[in-house]
Amino acid sequence: MGILQRIKEDINSVFDRDPAARNAFEVFTSYPGLHAVWWHRLAHWLWQKEAKWLARACSNLSRFLTGIEIHPGAKIGRRFFIDHGMGVVIGETAEIGDDCTLYHGVTLGGTSWKAGKRHPTLGNGVVIGAGAKVLGPLLIGNNARIGSNAVVVKDVPDGATAVGIPGRIVAQQDFQTSEQRQLMAQKYGFDAYAVSQDNPDPVAKAIGALLDHLHVVDGKVNSLCHAINDLGGDVCEKKLPDIDLQEFASDEQEAAEKRQRDLDRFDPSI
Repeated sequence: MGILQRIKEDINSVFDRDPAARNAFEVFTSYPGLHAVWWHRLAHWLWQKEAKWLARACSNLSRFLTGIEIHPGAKIGRRFFIDHGMGVVIGETAEIGDDCTLYHGVTLGGTSWKAGKRHPTLGNGVVIGAGAKVLGPLLIGNNARIGSNAVVVKDVPDGATAVGIPGRIVAQQDFQTSEQRQLMAQKYGFDAYAVSQDNPDPVAKAIGALLDHLHVVDGKVNSLCHAINDLGGDVCEKKLPDIDLQEFASDEQEAAEKRQRDLDRFDPSI
């Protein structure tokens, strides 16, 4: 994959993880987390070519411009996103898989001065909250979550959530349920951001339960449709109508404007 294709892939991945992103030009010019990753790719290439000093100089320039320090020896996968970014530190022997997300203040550090592997390895789809510290040559499994300000010094299995100091496992993700929810959300035009088994938000839990219910109902309706069609009927052939989320957004905007007009007419002296 060429450089331009990788940049385009990075920009597109931001829209899946940051609802504040408005357009590609804004992301390209105003997201220091992406800039730091792009600088690192250059520095890492120089590091591999044995241009060590030049690689470190490139890394330091990136740190000056973005506030994010990534050692040129670190290995980073595709669609890596650093949100906000200030204060992120990634050590020399750190390895990061595809589709990982780090928030500001995260440290992927070491616990030893000995040469060799001394920094964490992150699987695919890992999310690490703001201020968290992941220390030592440990393994963070695929789709694991690290809570904000946690200090993790032991391995975290696939799909698990670790919080606290020291980090402890508080939940294990149900991959089958999560995948079903994502599929149902995509089918009905809903953004299932953060709708997971271990999310403490009651609204997110309610939406997750509704998606689970829709999954069961959808399966039963499909079975009924197949049975009727086998008997000679002709049902369920039409595609579900698309849901235009912009309509809901415009309704909300109109409601907000109405509330503002009401506030402008309000006379506190009455």
